[in-house]
Amino acid sequence: MDVAPAPPTGNKPKRRFGLVDGAAGLAVLMAAAGVIWSPKLSGTIARATGGLQPVTVTVDVRGIASADPASLIAAARQAGKVSIVIRNQPHGSVQIKQIIPLQRRLVALAPDGRVLTAPDPNQTIFSTLDARFVLQGEGSRSAEGVVFGNQSIKVGTPIELEGSLFRVRGTVSGLQAGSVPATATSAPGSP
Repeated sequence: MDVAPAPPTGNKPKRRFGLVDGAAGLAVLMAAAGVIWSPKLSGTIARATGGLQPVTVTVDVRGIASADPASLIAAARQAGKVSIVIRNQPHGSVQIKQIIPLQRRLVALAPDGRVLTAPDPNQTIFSTLDARFVLQGEGSRSAEGVVFGNQSIKVGTPIELEGSLFRVRGTVSGLQAGSVPATATSAPGSP
């Protein structure tokens, strides 16, 4: 008795995707999206297309206790660059264009209505760092302000500056984006 083989039915085994397969696919897609939208890649593309332009940021640092503020300023000038931290996120280093020491002033109202000002004599006794840092970097203009260090900043934004001998917190007091050179203005009473 010969038994004839059964005719082929044409059914192929079905592929099934499990939870692990789905998670692996999702991880690959997220990695690809991270590479495409990474800040370094978008910065490189913006630089290549001319989207980045010179940005000058003025940061005022006031009232930082320091035994020798003059040597701190000299060390920062000698280094020529500082690392910046915006909203607790490090954003690399930028060039120091200029550092202007600021002189604190006392203001008094005279009985005849005049306003009198004088340099604060306590600044020499209780030395504090009061300076204006003029920083030069690359950024772009956006609807939310100037994008500097991949963060949108405006006048009043707190920024931390870090050098080899210091880490101070300051406030943005001026912005200039574009090819027009910015000039730092001296505060009254500063050299």
